[in-house]
Amino acid sequence: MKKVGMLTAAALCLVLGAGAVYAHGEEVHADASKAANGGQIQVAGANHFELVVTKASKEAGDNPVLVYLTDGSGKKLPSTGATGTATLLSGKDKTVVTLTPDGDNRMKGTGRYASTPTMKAIVAITFPGKAMEQARFTPLAAPSDGHTDHKH
Repeated sequence: MKKVGMLTAAALCLVLGAGAVYAHGEEVHADASKAANGGQIQVAGANHFELVVTKASKEAGDNPVLVYLTDGSGKKLPSTGATGTATLLSGKDKTVVTLTPDGDNRMKGTGRYASTPTMKAIVAITFPGKAMEQARFTPLAAPSDGHTDHKH
């Protein structure tokens, strides 16, 4: 009986540990990816979104918002027929930017925002015939090395 209890405990540790490794792996993969266009990359379902915003607009003004679309292996995803929004949050200001296809794997829009280090963004893209995919960003926050902002 004692042996069964130990085996059950060991199996439970393996199952829980595997889930933590998988979740951590996705987060690190998104942060560690090289952003080809100078933005921030986040995982959105099975895909990756790279958000690029204007970095030097101290006052709120009409600025571009670009989202580059790739699959999990870095292959460009066609933006044709896709729809999307980028919701930008900075302090008490909220701007919703409509994104439209612009080139091979890019969505583009324009919105009124200031470039602040505390800006947060939520990007939602719907590909034709698919469910909406969403990712959250802190596009102007200082880059993380993937290990200094959390505990193990």
